[in-house]
Amino acid sequence: DPLEFRRKMLKPKHLAVLNAAAEGAGYGKAPAGTYHGLAQFMGYGSYVAACAEVSVSADGRLKIHRIVAATNPGHAVNPAQIERQVAGSFVYGLSAALYGECTVSGGAIEQSNFDSYNVMRIDEMPKVEVVIRPTGDFWGGVGEPTISVAAPAVLNAIFAATGKRIRSLPLKDQDLKRV
Repeated sequence: DPLEFRRKMLKPKHLAVLNAAAEGAGYGKAPAGTYHGLAQFMGYGSYVAACAEVSVSADGRLKIHRIVAATNPGHAVNPAQIERQVAGSFVYGLSAALYGECTVSGGAIEQSNFDSYNVMRIDEMPKVEVVIRPTGDFWGGVGEPTISVAAPAVLNAIFAATGKRIRSLPLKDQDLKRV
């Protein structure tokens, strides 16, 4: 089990956010037809983890239903702002995972603005639930660290759903049909 594997290896602060994300998402008890994937990261002075809940249809269409993210930025001066930053980070991180690429034609980048560079739209964005677990003993970042868990949490959930390990991005170019 991916959660138990990580629990045996992580230090307390890493483990606290991983457990908070897993418990918040009901890891191991996903609704029928949906699957969970975990990711954990320490960077920018903070500890973060995420649990993604996804489904993949028989024809390979991905739906990201929900993300539960846990963060320990040390101090949480403005919890409402932390929630907003974490949610915004997932817009950025999931957009990069799903669509992020720049192509070159005739020596120029083809994606010159948002009309030609795809990002997640409102109807694609999953619900993001944020668990803040500050320990009060350091000052860390909030937005940047959570970008780092967006893709791996979703990719691990896709693996749980399909049995396929995705090794390159963007996801829009991948065949997600079950093996």
